[in-house]
Amino acid sequence: MRALLTYHSIDSSGSPISVAPEAFARHLAWLKSGRVVVAPLAALAEPVAPDGDPRPHVALTFDDGFANFASWAWPRLRDAGLPVTVFLVSAHMGGTNVWGGRPVAGIPALPVMSWEAAATCAAEGATIGAHTRTHPHLPGLAFDRAREEMAGGRQDLRNTLGVPVTSFAYPYGAVSASVAAAAAAIYELACTTEHRPLAAGDARHRLPRLDMFYFQAPDALRDWGSAAFRRRVTMRRTLRTVRHGLAALPMIGGRRATKSL
Repeated sequence: MRALLTYHSIDSSGSPISVAPEAFARHLAWLKSGRVVVAPLAALAEPVAPDGDPRPHVALTFDDGFANFASWAWPRLRDAGLPVTVFLVSAHMGGTNVWGGRPVAGIPALPVMSWEAAATCAAEGATIGAHTRTHPHLPGLAFDRAREEMAGGRQDLRNTLGVPVTSFAYPYGAVSASVAAAAAAIYELACTTEHRPLAAGDARHRLPRLDMFYFQAPDALRDWGSAAFRRRVTMRRTLRTVRHGLAALPMIGGRRATKSL
């Protein structure tokens, strides 16, 4: 099985964007165990394993560029020799994840790494990817504005950090046909938040990822890649799809309209 793994923040808040430090420590031990091969994102985006090794392959990604990536996660990944891509929101560097100045219920306001911290991570080997300038919901923007967010974020990172930026992650995982086409004109690959392993024929600008928030239990990775594991991933993906669909329904009489499931 080949999969892209995604994290956001490493903290103990229990929020939907958070993985607890003790859970991440277990993940790190598993990644170092030899049971899986940790490959760079660009290599794993290819249709076959990059090295012919029959073991499962994974690639590590972090969205939003939280300060705890630079201070806590990256030093451990660096010391273990594990490649990782961190997707940065260029206009929020040194600020917080209160995107657009609008807090979100259940999501903690957390510091985003500074430009200096990002430069250190890049110099030490972390791959830098783009996550737009301001973290908007791209399909809801006019095409020119959406493209400016994608291209502008890349330009900011290249100008400030002096590194190539070839990969992109859609904020909130939100992508439409026109947004994906715009991303394809700018980046070599782009990641969604569709919760599943990689499959043959996946488009390079709609790559799925497994959200590691759902794998924090002590035995969550024990049967990685098995039929039972895949069934759990499929069930989680279905529940996420239903939840997102319900969230998009209109409010009626102060209550959200629902459909029978």
